[in-house]
Amino acid sequence: MKKIALTLFLVLGSLTIQAQEATWQTDMNEAIKISKKTKKPLFLFFTGSDWCGWCMRLQKEVFKTPEFEKWAKKNVVLVELDYPRKTPQIPAIQKQNAELQQTFAVQGYPTVWFVNASKKDGKINLEKLGSTGYLAGGPTTWLTAADQILATNKSTKAKYTTN
Repeated sequence: MKKIALTLFLVLGSLTIQAQEATWQTDMNEAIKISKKTKKPLFLFFTGSDWCGWCMRLQKEVFKTPEFEKWAKKNVVLVELDYPRKTPQIPAIQKQNAELQQTFAVQGYPTVWFVNASKKDGKINLEKLGSTGYLAGGPTTWLTAADQILATNKSTKAKYTTN
């Protein structure tokens, strides 16, 4: 009986943890739909998930923390643009990610871009708000930098809309 109760507890506990994890989009078209609906900017995370040590470190120290997940749900639409060496990807995602890597001139990983996106006449328009990468100091340091990028954009928009 104790084994059954323990097993049930572990299964329910892991389901609860999974339910709390942030949702990462991989398809830009879907991410743009969500962004448009929620009026939140896109958070483009360029990563080498299965080979980039700094990417894995950023994930562990920041992106997989409760602080980040709470912040992300409130502020952005998460998009993972992965460039794995061992993990297979469908060709459409590979093509999308390669094009975005060129568009943003990403040369190192991890790179995070904050963008506003719109789609007009079937073409995606991306307004760059700012970028960052790995920052030492955990979620507090990283989120402070992210908030500064988003705040700068909001204050700039306010200036242009009031003039």
